[in-house]
Amino acid sequence: MARLNRRLRQERKTDLTPTQLSVLGAVRTLGPSTPSAIAAHERVRPPSITRTLSCLVDEGLARREPHPDDGRQVLISVSDKGEATLAAERARRDEWLDHRLAQLTTPERKTLREATALLEKLANT
Repeated sequence: MARLNRRLRQERKTDLTPTQLSVLGAVRTLGPSTPSAIAAHERVRPPSITRTLSCLVDEGLARREPHPDDGRQVLISVSDKGEATLAAERARRDEWLDHRLAQLTTPERKTLREATALLEKLANT
């Protein structure tokens, strides 16, 4: 798994770090969220996420807006540029993976499909 993950990361064509790309993807998944919620989702400490989010906002990939219910909080969301960046990275990765999966036999692809639920279970616990 680690080698496949590393190989997929090598397909990246962005200047974003793996952490920045992961956080941007998390913000997209979560929708507009507080930095604390994003940190909890990514299982990192708030100071780490604050630096990463600041970089994403500075690059125009994310937006920082006042929280509508709590003036002490902000909400972070993905900008149009961030959506385009994620889509391009996803397309590049998916193209590479589709090509590799097409080289597998039918029984090998069936085994991967069956393992997917177990891998998701492991990743989400």
